[in-house]
Amino acid sequence: MNKAELVARVARDTGLTKADVLRVLDGVLDVIGRSLRRGGKVKLVGFGTFQVGRHRPRAGHNPRTHEPMRISARRLPKFSPGKDLKKLVAEARPRPAKPRAARPRPSARRSR
Repeated sequence: MNKAELVARVARDTGLTKADVLRVLDGVLDVIGRSLRRGGKVKLVGFGTFQVGRHRPRAGHNPRTHEPMRISARRLPKFSPGKDLKKLVAEARPRPAKPRAARPRPSARRSR
């Protein structure tokens, strides 16, 4: 599901217009992003926690030239699912697998 599909589904389920849902969703994502930028944490009880993870600086190498290089420290957004979300996903019924097109089996001997 992409953002447009999410907006359409929420609008249908809540009776709000797509424009209103889009403004709310953009506002929520903006607040979460600004909080993470400041190093904060956003906890949505039952859903999960958005927080900032840190990677320490480390030694690496350039894969093309194999020269050693230093990889600088960085901060990355991190999401930890909550108990209710984990339970919801675990209880989900798996979708039936799509049938695959039959492929010819390779023969043991090759003809020349």
